Amino acid sequence: MEQKKKTFMTGDRPTGKLHIGHYVGAIRRRVELQNSGEFDSCYVMIADTQALTDYYDDPDRIRESVLEVALDYLSCGVDPAKSTIFVQSRIPELFELTCYYLDLVTLSRLERNPTVKSEMKLKGMEESIPVGFLCYPVSQAADITAFGADVVPAGEDQAPMVEQCQEIVHKFNSLYGETLTMPHLLLPENDSCKRLPGLDGKAKMSKSLNNCIYLSDDERTVEKKVMTMFTDPTHLTINDKGHTKDNPVFIYLDAFATDDHFRRFYPQYENLSALKRKYEDGGLGDVEVKKFLARVLNDVLDPIRKKRHEYENDIPGVYKILEEGTRKAEEKARETIFKVRRALKINYFEDKKLQERQSKRFRKQHQDEENLKAYLAKQKKG
Repeated sequence: MEQKKKTFMTGDRPTGKLHIGHYVGAIRRRVELQNSGEFDSCYVMIADTQALTDYYDDPDRIRESVLEVALDYLSCGVDPAKSTIFVQSRIPELFELTCYYLDLVTLSRLERNPTVKSEMKLKGMEESIPVGFLCYPVSQAADITAFGADVVPAGEDQAPMVEQCQEIVHKFNSLYGETLTMPHLLLPENDSCKRLPGLDGKAKMSKSLNNCIYLSDDERTVEKKVMTMFTDPTHLTINDKGHTKDNPVFIYLDAFATDDHFRRFYPQYENLSALKRKYEDGGLGDVEVKKFLARVLNDVLDPIRKKRHEYENDIPGVYKILEEGTRKAEEKARETIFKVRRALKINYFEDKKLQERQSKRFRKQHQDEENLKAYLAKQKKG
């Protein structure tokens, strides 16, 4: 029996450079998956159309950020030879799919989507919601299904979006026959990576809150940002017992630090568990732990920065990667559109059987009319 091909699809909105939350929450896993040999196709999208749903008044920001996101992808190891990197707005089939899926979703269901609700509150949209923003879960469902993705590697904040996509797929297949592939969310294995908090201790690292460490930040900038990080507010002196749970510094260490980092940068402690015990028992200052975290982050980011500089020296080459990836993605999306139109019975021009059946019907109708005329004429003569 032929083994079913596996496909993953994921992406990011180009509203600025990507940060380390994107890296541990999604990009690092994408690179692992593309290199695992388990997937036949890997699609990574720069979602510029989605970004315009709430930055419609600032298209220049999106225009510049498309390149920034592409550079971040490539510098982190997303390989255009293994993964198809493409730009959302240049694939018209995605918008056609969105149009069809809108018929399958109610307004009240869109308004209940937790991710949309939290983003609306964060951006102050409660009183004035662009329809495009409210409907972007439907657009995201089109993005996922267009490429037959059965796996969506993403952070936990995207779980409601994938759930809504699953509902759309189920309803479409129930109404029109098995056409679309049912996707499943693949979360980061490390709980600390599912949603990295901001430098200020807020629940989520966010560009709009200015509480990020960017993948392209230089070494000194990373050090400065780490030293400003929120920690344990009850840990006032070195001798105070500290709390590591919900402490952003230790959450970052959970996400990034390895035993090798301790051997090289902090040999006083065997591993993170030993460091946590010391902090919780008292006798360890926040500054010392932050200095270690800064070294860990810069060790992780240094090869990413170097690779980024290489790509920055060939910007036309980066755009060529995007152009070729977008062309390849459109070919796949076109295959899906063909199947969807057929399921919806709107493939008028491609369905030669439909044309032949209708031709036969009218030929028979005309023949019946001629036969009736002949019969009536014969009856009149008789």
